[in-house]
Amino acid sequence: MNYNWNWPVLITDPYFGWIVSGLGWTIAVASASWVIAFFLGSLIGIMRTTENRILLGIGTVYVEIFRNVPLLVQMFLWYFVFPELLPESAGNWVKRGIPLPEFWTAVVCLGTYTASRVAEQVRAGITSVSIGQRYAAKAMGLKPFQVYRYVLLPVGYRLIIPPMTSEFLGIFKNSSLALTIGVLELTAQTRQIEEYTFQGFEAFTTATVLYILVTFIVMTIMQIVEKRVAIPGMVSLRAK
Repeated sequence: MNYNWNWPVLITDPYFGWIVSGLGWTIAVASASWVIAFFLGSLIGIMRTTENRILLGIGTVYVEIFRNVPLLVQMFLWYFVFPELLPESAGNWVKRGIPLPEFWTAVVCLGTYTASRVAEQVRAGITSVSIGQRYAAKAMGLKPFQVYRYVLLPVGYRLIIPPMTSEFLGIFKNSSLALTIGVLELTAQTRQIEEYTFQGFEAFTTATVLYILVTFIVMTIMQIVEKRVAIPGMVSLRAK
């Protein structure tokens, strides 16, 4: 193999700055998207466990639509189609008026998509709580809102920490699709370095190591959190 390895090129200007900038944008996209995914997904997941048929139907429709449409298609729909469906002034503001429209489009797309997956995890966590605890809470005079607040959600969230961690790692990796609409995150910057230097192996190896490093840090932190908040008798196999 006659490939000319040149690792030092990655720490020269401007390529090192591109890598740092790309990693920063990747973390920013993933973090902002996770805020949307967690809160919206929690709301949808709760709706899917209620006895109200309307709320149950809305939650089910949301999950089935967003979970079954490919993420790349959703990214293009949010960026190219959604602004055209709005009134002209609002559409122009979405496309050019807001700062960093590509970034916010990616955040909304990843957040709403992952929310459908988070909703299923939240629903599973709530339904895994024994029915006896729900009845006991009602027997104590708690209203449905209080049952969720004081019993179902505190226990359910503790049980779904491992799958929720996987969902965050998924949103972190899926942030690479933001390059398709112009966000210069880590993968986009890596491709740019390859085009400028023709050192593709070095650039993509570095990006791979950074992705692995971030996911390892997240997994380590969440394992510690899982052990600290575990409920005796209701812990997962990993917490054990």
